[in-house]
Amino acid sequence: MITRVLSTGLLAGFLAGVAIAALQNFTTTPLILAAEVFEKAGDKAAFVAPSLEPDAEARVILVHSAEEHGAAAGEAEEWGPEDGAERIFYTSTATIATSIGFAFLLLAGMLASGDAVNERRAIAWAAAAFVATGLAPAAGLSPELPGMPAADLVARQAWWFLTATLTALSIWLFLRSESSWLRVLAVALLLAPHILGAPHLHEAEASKVPPDLAARFAAMSLAVQAALWIATGFAVGVLWPRLARAGAKAAAAN
Repeated sequence: MITRVLSTGLLAGFLAGVAIAALQNFTTTPLILAAEVFEKAGDKAAFVAPSLEPDAEARVILVHSAEEHGAAAGEAEEWGPEDGAERIFYTSTATIATSIGFAFLLLAGMLASGDAVNERRAIAWAAAAFVATGLAPAAGLSPELPGMPAADLVARQAWWFLTATLTALSIWLFLRSESSWLRVLAVALLLAPHILGAPHLHEAEASKVPPDLAARFAAMSLAVQAALWIATGFAVGVLWPRLARAGAKAAAAN
């Protein structure tokens, strides 16, 4: 059993991760690169000052570059992968690792609940997982591009964890319970984090990213996340029974 869990999780996650990593290169990655152009342009604009010449027309002059500013302040430049093959490699690796984690989560949930692991049920579990970890949190905190203002990271992570946990519990109670009051409780749990409210900046800050680019990224990011969950669920549902049959044949042969 343990061998089959490990084999299914690793192989299903790898196959789904590779497919979605390729999809990202044509969907979300170009939007991130475009946002970084606006972010860098905004950073450079922060290092300009108006000319003090009384007879000159209003203009701006570059005081010093962002790199010189960072060096003068003694700040070390943050490392980041180079655009191109290096960036694709690191992004794809992260996507594959995420997909493998999703596969193990799906297997753990289905086996613990006693559900049969097949294509239909695995995809249903994956869809519910996307609602809990992607769609519900996005109702309060949409996916963000570089250069977009955001509240404190720890506060946002805490709210995301609370929302994902309560949403998952709500889905479980609503679909698995026959009691009316438990279903009412499920609805209350679903709404609770949104009534509490997601953390946002108290004072609005101007975003360096155009609104249409941010909207496209939010929609595309959710679509890609949904595809990752569904592809992982499909792979788990296909591989689990096949590996079971292969194991049974090997045992019979011995």
